[in-house]
Amino acid sequence: MTEQPACRRVVFQYLVPVHVEVEEGQVCRVTVIDETAVADPTVVEGDVSYLAEAVAAADDGQAWPSWEFGY
Repeated sequence: MTEQPACRRVVFQYLVPVHVEVEEGQVCRVTVIDETAVADPTVVEGDVSYLAEAVAAADDGQAWPSWEFGY
């Protein structure tokens, strides 16, 4: 029987710019501008020893789109 590799999981957060649109006192759209480099990440949960590798994988220079939520 082959041994399964250990699951490495880490969730981290960092600040990114967002664009918020408000109409008549209601937030109608939020755009997360996801093209900024990861800086000063904070571990939320998971294996902290995996953070540097996870950040490198998440911030590998690919052109990320912005994410929009709303109507």
